[in-house]
Amino acid sequence: MDYALESLIKIAIVLGVIITTVAYVVLAERKVSAYIQNRLGPNRVGPWGLLQPLADGLKFILKEDVIPNHVNKAIYLIAPAAILVPALMGFAVVPFGDTLMVVGREVQLIISDADIGVLYILAVSSLGVYGVVLGGWASNNKYALMGGVRASAQMISYELSLGLSLIGVLMIAESLKLSDVVNLQATGTVLGVLPAWFVFNQPIACLVFMVSVFAETNRLPFDLPEAEQELVAGYHAEYSSMKFAMFFMAEYAHMITASALIATLFFGGWHLPGVDPTDSSFALSVLKVLVFAVKTAFFLFVFIWVRWTVPRFRYDQVMRLGWKYLLPLALLNVLLTGLYLTLNR
Repeated sequence: MDYALESLIKIAIVLGVIITTVAYVVLAERKVSAYIQNRLGPNRVGPWGLLQPLADGLKFILKEDVIPNHVNKAIYLIAPAAILVPALMGFAVVPFGDTLMVVGREVQLIISDADIGVLYILAVSSLGVYGVVLGGWASNNKYALMGGVRASAQMISYELSLGLSLIGVLMIAESLKLSDVVNLQATGTVLGVLPAWFVFNQPIACLVFMVSVFAETNRLPFDLPEAEQELVAGYHAEYSSMKFAMFFMAEYAHMITASALIATLFFGGWHLPGVDPTDSSFALSVLKVLVFAVKTAFFLFVFIWVRWTVPRFRYDQVMRLGWKYLLPLALLNVLLTGLYLTLNR
């Protein structure tokens, strides 16, 4: 099996898993929100409502695709793809396991172990805002345009904090490869007891990164670009059918990638305390994939939990949090990490 074929197989598998997970994260959101609000949620289509994502998909496919006369048609049609494609591309450099022996060949469980993995993630995640802005502008609707403008302002405000929060991690790891970051966390301990996960030796960075990721994915309490009380539906107000669904597929795909990144950068990725990280037996390789999946699923639950617990911020509060608190905290973390590394050389 040559490298190109191996990569194509991994891309197909990862895309299939992400798209399937997107469908069931939507169901999980509806179930968790129902539990929080003391109601039942979807429970009619299939046992426990497990076939609801299939029904929703068919509904979007069969819905009438209305294109308003007043839109800029070319850009209007491009915008949903412009947000969905970067959302699916981001997972390419995330290691979802260590290695796995397949037909006598050791396969690395990552699509591309790029030397600039972290930079790739930051670049690709920034591209998604173009789809939001283009969708809002092309709709020729003042509410949609306002949603697009809010999204661009929010991305600029929180992208700085998000990028700076990773500097401390990269200073310690001395590498931009996410696999190197995971391997470093799989060795040693903190205070002789805790695993060497960056959440323990970079807690400020972890906090800033998690809050910034919530803002980057436009999730509550940062969903100002689509605040229905103010903007009807924001940047996707004029969309219907599958184009409307693509915006939400992109949001949940971003959530999956963001949750995987939190697990990878700060919670050891596929590493499980007490398990030898150098052991590449088949059973342990599968266990590492499951560990990574469970960590990612937990942070997806956190995304849902926060959405249905914390009320939406005002726009001035969103800007103040990004510029006056998170950015200084991220800079402080870089300073403290630099001092620590200098004193311990």
